[in-house]
Amino acid sequence: MGLRLGDIAPDFEAQTTKGPIKFHEWIGDSWAILFSHPGDFTPVCTTELAEVARRAPDFEKRNVKLIGISANGLEDHQKWVQDINEWGSQFGPTDVQFPIIADPDRKISTLYDMLDQQDATNRDAKGLPFTIRTVFIIDPKKVIRLTISYPASTGRNFDEILRVVDSLQIGDKYRVTTPVNWKKGDDVIVHPTVSNEEAKTLFPEFKVHKPYLRTTPLKVE
Repeated sequence: MGLRLGDIAPDFEAQTTKGPIKFHEWIGDSWAILFSHPGDFTPVCTTELAEVARRAPDFEKRNVKLIGISANGLEDHQKWVQDINEWGSQFGPTDVQFPIIADPDRKISTLYDMLDQQDATNRDAKGLPFTIRTVFIIDPKKVIRLTISYPASTGRNFDEILRVVDSLQIGDKYRVTTPVNWKKGDDVIVHPTVSNEEAKTLFPEFKVHKPYLRTTPLKVE
């Protein structure tokens, strides 16, 4: 059975481009995003990692640590980082500082059920499957809060991943949920567990649209 939302993210030890880590210890009191890549020196992955490196300050201000994983060894990872930085520099300052896990034996990819069972071309020279583009958002309690899986051929949208982080963090803090296409600063939905009497205190400007649908402005930084 694969990992589900609400599961504790499996702990592991790994070698990374920033040295050895114990995953839960590395996360500490932060949020974390673990995101997999089919392989080093591949075009879509290169564009993704460059984007994440450029957007690192956006994740940092949300207390989110980033960690990539690819089915190659550390030597390849270190060489690939140079290519990533070179590519990203066309669009802005790019310096990959987050760790990338070396997973040539697929142990961690298997633990997190990230291997590609669909695309017959997404294999190494030995016929072993590479990973698909999986994203895990993990909270400070080490609970999996989101998973998204993209096919190897499709690059991820990190604006959406940041949007989900905002939604999860605001929901944890304010007893709200977020509607379709929500972005920080938009109105939110009052959580169903909040009574109207409570809402008058918590959200003085809330509006009742239906008995089950109440919205409110929410000012957050």
